[in-house]
Amino acid sequence: MTIEEMKKKKQEKGYSYARMAELSGVPLGTIQKIFSGETTSPRYDTLQALENLFSESFAKPVTEPLMVKEELSYQVHTQGSYTVEDYRALPEERRVELIDGYFYDMAAPTFLHQQIAGEIYRQIANYILDNGGSCKPLISPVDVQLDCDERTMVQPDVGILCHDDKIEKWGVYGAPEFVLEIISPSTKRKDCIKKLVKYMDAGVREYWILDPYQKKLLVYLAEGDACPIIYGLTDPVPVRIYEGALEIRFEHILKWIEEAEA
Repeated sequence: MTIEEMKKKKQEKGYSYARMAELSGVPLGTIQKIFSGETTSPRYDTLQALENLFSESFAKPVTEPLMVKEELSYQVHTQGSYTVEDYRALPEERRVELIDGYFYDMAAPTFLHQQIAGEIYRQIANYILDNGGSCKPLISPVDVQLDCDERTMVQPDVGILCHDDKIEKWGVYGAPEFVLEIISPSTKRKDCIKKLVKYMDAGVREYWILDPYQKKLLVYLAEGDACPIIYGLTDPVPVRIYEGALEIRFEHILKWIEEAEA
């Protein structure tokens, strides 16, 4: 999408520059410079964030009431008051996450996103199988009722669950030990802020945020301080819940990212 096309979309949606900055995570000054023409060659990830902002599948909190099917009738609730019951009553084709009573639309993952998730899941699953481990690898979509309450249901991209008593027929009731999210420009704010707080508060021991656009990995440890450990994708990264015996390698992933950028 060109800058001129974005300008038209901006007018159609009635977005102010401040609103665009809030939704996309791109600094207000950067947006103003791009749209005024002062910045002629914006960064790729910045353009992706702005383009995603104008796509129909942009993952932001749903501002209009959702029509939730319950038996034969439809009920409308305000954001912040939705429950797991409402989540389960949604049409099967509607992909959302429920966080603290708010529904967040989920766009279909890209091919690159699925490649990355599948590769990391493969390495984790192979390690567990090869070593006779009892933990279970998870890959989206699987419902995780994170807080064991009625207000949050998430679908982490990849996870590791080490307590069988949390497994239900429909998904997982409680926090996995390990969670990884692969961010896109449209999910960056949710994954880096909202989900970070939710996962840490719920008892996730290790939370990885993989940013393929910046080619970096942020690792948050429940036992550590609040600051993440930041890795590039050139070297293996240890999974701390296995005390480093499992390392995730990124050479294939890095190659796929570079091919997608070409």
